[in-house]
Amino acid sequence: MSEVTLYKVRFEPVGIEMDVEEGETVLDAAFRQGISLMHGCKEGQCGSCKSKLISGEIELLKYSTFALPDYERETEHILLCKTHAYSDIEVELLNFDEELLSHAIAVKEFDARLTKVTPLTHDIRLLEVELDKPLKFWAGQYVDLTLVNAGVTRAFSMANAPENATHLSFIIKKYPDGAFSSQLDGALQPGAALKAKGPYGTCFRREGRSGPMLLIGGGSGMSPLWSMLSDHVQSGEQRPVRFFYGARTRADLFMLDEIAAIAAALPDFEFIPALSHATADDNWEGETGFIHEVVQRRLREEALSGVIDAYACGPVPMIDAILPVLQMNNVEPDHIYFDKFTPATR
Repeated sequence: MSEVTLYKVRFEPVGIEMDVEEGETVLDAAFRQGISLMHGCKEGQCGSCKSKLISGEIELLKYSTFALPDYERETEHILLCKTHAYSDIEVELLNFDEELLSHAIAVKEFDARLTKVTPLTHDIRLLEVELDKPLKFWAGQYVDLTLVNAGVTRAFSMANAPENATHLSFIIKKYPDGAFSSQLDGALQPGAALKAKGPYGTCFRREGRSGPMLLIGGGSGMSPLWSMLSDHVQSGEQRPVRFFYGARTRADLFMLDEIAAIAAALPDFEFIPALSHATADDNWEGETGFIHEVVQRRLREEALSGVIDAYACGPVPMIDAILPVLQMNNVEPDHIYFDKFTPATR
């Protein structure tokens, strides 16, 4: 058995050091050792893990120039998810979160089996799985879930609070040609073998804060937001919560009874659903328009006091539209946490 070559990686300005194996990306090495660096897609597409090489020899695997333009590469910028080390290296983290680093959980792989699939709307499913051992995670994080027989892996956010660590649930949008999601209507039966690897994600509920919390979602973005909301209720913390959820029509809304139960349990909670394509048959008297427009109106109408934490989870266009709205309404950039949901391509 050949000996594994190890190199040292030092991260500045936080002063953290770790090992990386030759042939292993720096980001994967950090996941393995429980060092939570800023990350997003893990595939060189988003730029969340962009950093700067201070010293050492590296190789960059294939990446998108949208995430790392040529002019940045010329100034020694790198993507940690695509970086192989070939010597000891020193890296300057351009984006880091002290709280994220303090909440580090080592990424592990778990055997799992499917227990249940429940339709929530015409294209949203609730997937429930049982793990062979407990998974520690923070509310809002996700795992890479693999269908063992099909060899298909997709990233899905947990919908349950972290308290139940062996039973995970996922709210998943079904795509007709989705290699994973298209199997949720019959092809995938209870008892099917899966693997879960995680936890990943930096958009998780920050604990022990008293200012208002904004939850903003659309589609399967309900999954991490429901995990955060459930975890908030279980924590007993008292803070104002405004939950914005965008759907096309009334038929695309779900879990309304469960949300109503939470509204009855929390002293300062409001659920604000909005329909972007309401029809006469919807008989809808609530908010209309895209969810970023509704957030804009509501934040102008209601003067929330205190430091606001905003969590936005949903499709890319929704996230791109909501970020400037939040900043224009005095939500500090370092208190905005988001997770962009991108459909995988075959």
